[in-house]
Amino acid sequence: MCNHRVKELVLVLALLIPALMPGQTDSIKWDQKSYIKFLHTEFFIPDLKQSLSDQLFHHRYNVKYYPNPNWTLRLEVRSRLFYGELVKSTPDFAGTIDNANNDYLDMSWVVASSKSIVLHTMIDRLSAAYSKGPWDIRVGRQRINWGIHTFWNANDIFNAFSFTDFDYEERPGSDAILARYYFNGNSSVEVAAKAAHHVRLGTYASLWRFNQWNYDFQVLGGYFQNNFVAGFGWAGNLGTAGWKGEWSYFEDLTDGGTNVFTGATGIDYSFAKGTYVQAGFMINSQGDTQSPVTELFNFNLSAKNLYPYRSAVYLQLSHPISPLVNGGLSIIYSPVKSQPFFVNPTVSVSVAENWDLDLVGQVLWNKTDHFYSPLQAFFLRMKYSY
Repeated sequence: MCNHRVKELVLVLALLIPALMPGQTDSIKWDQKSYIKFLHTEFFIPDLKQSLSDQLFHHRYNVKYYPNPNWTLRLEVRSRLFYGELVKSTPDFAGTIDNANNDYLDMSWVVASSKSIVLHTMIDRLSAAYSKGPWDIRVGRQRINWGIHTFWNANDIFNAFSFTDFDYEERPGSDAILARYYFNGNSSVEVAAKAAHHVRLGTYASLWRFNQWNYDFQVLGGYFQNNFVAGFGWAGNLGTAGWKGEWSYFEDLTDGGTNVFTGATGIDYSFAKGTYVQAGFMINSQGDTQSPVTELFNFNLSAKNLYPYRSAVYLQLSHPISPLVNGGLSIIYSPVKSQPFFVNPTVSVSVAENWDLDLVGQVLWNKTDHFYSPLQAFFLRMKYSY
């Protein structure tokens, strides 16, 4: 009961902060940036000859407080109202949402729940940062961004994310401590530790970033959830094209555990009229070769398992149709027995100042006796930033 009361108190304080914020003065400065989104989803399941519709209101409140030039306090609250047929048809939808994207500290609440409606709020970032000279130190729920690649981040061992979750731009965070030291030039060292209920389930690692031959490199080593991990990443140019990638090797310390090598690399190029193209591949030594394409939404995501299949190739295109309209297309194909295809077309429109409209598709193909599509999803999203 005490724990529930503490959670309720934290939630009330988080929601009251906007009302309590003073105006800016010489000694106190607040920085607030927020948005509200509406997302309508249509799911088509050809095998069942069934379609489902779903709606989501998503509000995010971001605030930073600077008590002095060296300190930054950060709070970000993510609130979502789900309703529709998907909520009705998913057993324990509220419990599933409440457990997702949380970390060591339980800072999420199912505010209201019924058969077809769920209101969920969580504190997505809550941290204190100290910066002075070459030192940066952060404590609390934060994003430790060690990834480089666009789709798959083998070096992102603290908070892996799924590229299919396009509505979560901020990406997950970790309850952790991070210390960073900058050397002269373009090099730095970071040391980080992620909280866990048992030491062997935590993540503790260091990262060295440096520049050589006009390339940015990084080398990491440490401990990841009962695995030793070593990783390497780079970003630079091949002529006028960009080239980046990252790889990690995980040595499992459990009896009978599986060692894993995973990573991705790709080349990108921007044309004179704004067309952007990137292509590359990934490998996951423990990935499957026979699972259907729907496994893309069901597998156990982690830095050690970024994709459910043994390998994949990808192509991404984007082009400004007009100054206010941008079109894009992403295609991912795995050359394994089930031959899963993932196709992701997008259209983004800047409707007005602070208003954006997005049309997104996620269409899956699979092969058994023939190619067929087990799932088709289409999204309409409106976003207002303030």
